[in-house]
Amino acid sequence: MVYESLLSTPLVLEFPFEWNYIRSIIYVSLYVSLVAVALSTLFSLPVALFVGFKEFRGKQLLTSLINTGMGFPSVVVGLVVLFAVSNQGPFGTFDLVFTPEAMIISQFVLATPVITGVSLAAVSSVEENVRDAAFAMGGTRYDVALVTIKEARYGIATAVLAGFGRAISEVGSVLIVGGNIAGADGTSVTRTLTTAIQLEARQGRFETAMILGAILVVLVLLVNAVVVRLGSGSGSGRYG
Repeated sequence: MVYESLLSTPLVLEFPFEWNYIRSIIYVSLYVSLVAVALSTLFSLPVALFVGFKEFRGKQLLTSLINTGMGFPSVVVGLVVLFAVSNQGPFGTFDLVFTPEAMIISQFVLATPVITGVSLAAVSSVEENVRDAAFAMGGTRYDVALVTIKEARYGIATAVLAGFGRAISEVGSVLIVGGNIAGADGTSVTRTLTTAIQLEARQGRFETAMILGAILVVLVLLVNAVVVRLGSGSGSGRYG
């Protein structure tokens, strides 16, 4: 089998096969994690703004659910997503089992409570007089939301970093829904850096595992630097 032949790959990295293998793993990891975090941010930030601004029945319960979701077991998320995309599940007709798209769904579910919870804390910490000043200057709700985001940008950047950290370092859920599959040419189909590290270490190929681990650390540091830079950049907002 292709999977077994991949496991028997020599320890020494040989160009171009091993490089193509590693490059494909990096691509799949970044594609899945960045797409999941981007979608989660687009969903989480409006939710955080709504919950932070509004007073409604069940607000405390919703906040508690968000905070609880931040520590939800990843393997349980993987099982739920696997059932949802399986032939017996509600999304079975889309044939998503063991695909990067299923992994994106899983990581989206894992990252969303983290990004929402931290963003909510950042938004709630913005003083009310900042929003009142925006309203007093004739700002719309959209303008006030932008002002709030600008004031809370450091916390929001932290939220995105936390969500990305959970997504790209995930093993259990992506292993369940993705299957850790390599293609016929030996490149990754659903194999990520974390699942590849687990596989390489288990097979005794510690040099390859260490290289993949170093790449994972470098990628996290690079993404962190970019997000922190964006979060600390000075805006040119209307009320800034």
